[in-house]
Amino acid sequence: MVATEEARKVFQDARALYEDALEMLAQDRIRNAAEKAWGATKRATDALVLARTGELPELPAETAHGLRLLQAEDESVEEARLVARYYTRQGSLHGHCFYMGLCDPIADTERRIRETIDYIRDAENLAS
Repeated sequence: MVATEEARKVFQDARALYEDALEMLAQDRIRNAAEKAWGATKRATDALVLARTGELPELPAETAHGLRLLQAEDESVEEARLVARYYTRQGSLHGHCFYMGLCDPIADTERRIRETIDYIRDAENLAS
């Protein structure tokens, strides 16, 4: 595994986006909160791929592909269910809520936003 300063900075960015998501939630800006949480998920995934491969994904498709490759190579990625959690967040937070405005049920969307920190922590653990 390649744990670099660059990967740590990307994880810091993920955590900052998560904090922004919580601020948006406090302001009842659910769509913005959902997009910030999605961004945090993507950045945490970018950091994990970078830490494990030494290469930072440039395109969203490269992030997802990199995560799937890690899952195929490492059972602990599968056990953490990161691929399923990544795609669920991409669809529900980024696609449905942010882009289409389909955030109901709000309690479910808020839960997914708040659980983003669990995803970040799991990715950090797998990166080290």
